[in-house]
Amino acid sequence: MALSPEKKNEIIENFKTHEGDTGSPEVQIALLTERINQLTMHLKSFKKDHHSRRGLLKMVGQRRALLNYLRDRNFDRYRTILEKLGLRK
Repeated sequence: MALSPEKKNEIIENFKTHEGDTGSPEVQIALLTERINQLTMHLKSFKKDHHSRRGLLKMVGQRRALLNYLRDRNFDRYRTILEKLGLRK
């Protein structure tokens, strides 16, 4: 269920804030969002996989914390990442 290196590099390229950036909140949020989407698709097929569901909830919580951090530090970057990822309707 892990991201392939190609997919991970593609996400990093799309969301990096500067050259060599792999740890900015934007990159972390984008990577978590992709993993959350993959795991959500998995759980649609395997409804009784409660171990994976727990991992999903942990990832959602981690993404929420990163979004809160970004919202508090730089609201413009927060709005930008929400629009790019299609979070929040």
